[in-house]
Amino acid sequence: MVRDLLHIETASEIGGPRILMIYTGGTLGMVYDYELKTLVPLEFSELSKSLPELMRLELSLSIVSIDPPIDSSDMQPEVWQELASIVEEYYADFDGFVVLHGTDTMAFTASALSFMCENLAKPVIFTGAQLPIGVARTDARENIITALELAADRVEGSSVLHEVCIYFNGRLLRGNRAKKYESSQFDAFQSENYPMLAEVGVYCQYNFPYLQSKPKGDFKVHKKLEKGIVIVKLFPGMDLDVYESVFQHKSVRAVILETYGSGNASTKPSFLEALAKASQKGLVLYNVSQCVGGQVRQQDYASGLGLKNIGVISGKDITTEAAVAKLMFLLGQNLDSEETKRLLEINLRGEMAN
Repeated sequence: MVRDLLHIETASEIGGPRILMIYTGGTLGMVYDYELKTLVPLEFSELSKSLPELMRLELSLSIVSIDPPIDSSDMQPEVWQELASIVEEYYADFDGFVVLHGTDTMAFTASALSFMCENLAKPVIFTGAQLPIGVARTDARENIITALELAADRVEGSSVLHEVCIYFNGRLLRGNRAKKYESSQFDAFQSENYPMLAEVGVYCQYNFPYLQSKPKGDFKVHKKLEKGIVIVKLFPGMDLDVYESVFQHKSVRAVILETYGSGNASTKPSFLEALAKASQKGLVLYNVSQCVGGQVRQQDYASGLGLKNIGVISGKDITTEAAVAKLMFLLGQNLDSEETKRLLEINLRGEMAN
């Protein structure tokens, strides 16, 4: 599919790094209409008026939008497939990609793209804003400009970054390690279990030991995703009958168990029996901690060991967002059950500890 690209005039029309910006929607792309006296979606042909700083960038910039742009709370795997297709279609034509995305589901989308894009040798940087670009105090300007500069950054003719990232408020994070943790401050994202890839102030300081190495294989996009996943967040007093009905639903293929602490859950026989039946039925059970930091260690406590003994897979220090994306990706590959479980426990795209 050939899409219409909008070229934005910058300081470097010829010879600079070629960057494709992909607009999906979200808070960022709103401007104030003085006649209507309200915020309205930005026409991206007018982007240079809202961001005159683009004129000074030493890169070649083009923009494409998904159709129609959506609020990120309406994000679906079908949009992930469209984004992956855009990267695939223009991979040879551009040196890097910046995705403008709403903050609420940005970590889910960044995680999904990290799994869908195998042997990614170019940066795909997600960014957005807590305030619309048309608001005087917006954080959109700095986030967009810096994300573009990071996507264009090169050393000896090669991209510095070879992975899917999130850039927000001076922090460059691995996409499948990030979580949104703040709804009213500009530092919306954190990566508790993995260091920042870069910190950007007056200068950009890369954390080189923690960057993904440039892959040796050919770039490949995987577009098949399985949506039959549910998340069960454990809490005291949970009604087991409700969850047994979820486990038995014909469309469910995997369950993410958001457990306590380092992967602990109730030791009640009825609860463990329900999980054992689900495992025997063929459901994949994935143990992810409710804690922002730390990791699942099923062998440390009897409650966690009980889960391990009935076939629950440890997610180690993976985020819930990355766990959802990883399951959708692996279940979409038509692997046998044992191979799926094996791959869930190992690091594929930098999403978890080795």
